[in-house]
Amino acid sequence: MEQHVIHLEDVRRYYVMGDFIVKALDGVTLSIKKGEFTSIMGPSGSGKSTMMNLIGCLDTPTSGLIDIDGENTAGLNETELAYIRNRKVGFVFQQFNLLGKLTALENVVTPLLYAGMGVRERKQKAADALERVGLADRMYHRPNELSGGQKQRVAVARALVNDPTILLADEPTGALDSKTGSQIMELFEELNAEGRTVILVTHDRELGMRCHRQIHLRDGKLEEGYAV
Repeated sequence: MEQHVIHLEDVRRYYVMGDFIVKALDGVTLSIKKGEFTSIMGPSGSGKSTMMNLIGCLDTPTSGLIDIDGENTAGLNETELAYIRNRKVGFVFQQFNLLGKLTALENVVTPLLYAGMGVRERKQKAADALERVGLADRMYHRPNELSGGQKQRVAVARALVNDPTILLADEPTGALDSKTGSQIMELFEELNAEGRTVILVTHDRELGMRCHRQIHLRDGKLEEGYAV
């Protein structure tokens, strides 16, 4: 039996905006298996970012169950959620979110500072991650010395350095030209082929269709006809 690494059961996330209630997610149930390469797609306001934040433990649901790699996150406190974010989920964002004064190696080391390992081991793991994404020769360059594609590769290396169960990418090619974006997608495809669970949040249909499975959202719900 294939293992579900993510399971959402009747998940709702509502926000109160003045006199209105915004139903960002409205009763979503779905499962993602270990090793799947999945895109979460939909127009602006469909609930993509909300779902990403919930899967990544950056937010908690108004109601419903969320299971991440065997742990029900709905009742966890901030410290417990932070542990899951650090150990089980690797994040890649559209704007890279690199620290400008740090080298590529130092940026990748950052998630390991709370892992309790020695300096030498941290540097070695970061160097290995950068080598994996093809940046062995750019370890000591700062972000302003790197191209957009290289910055995103540093961000991918940073996401991988803790060997997370899930790689969660939010519009990872949005700040890149089409050729560089395609190269980054090829990198995600390689990482998935190695057995990693990769989730791509995108409004770009062409990119989303490169994933093996597509989840379509509209108005906070799975689109009609979508099979869970």
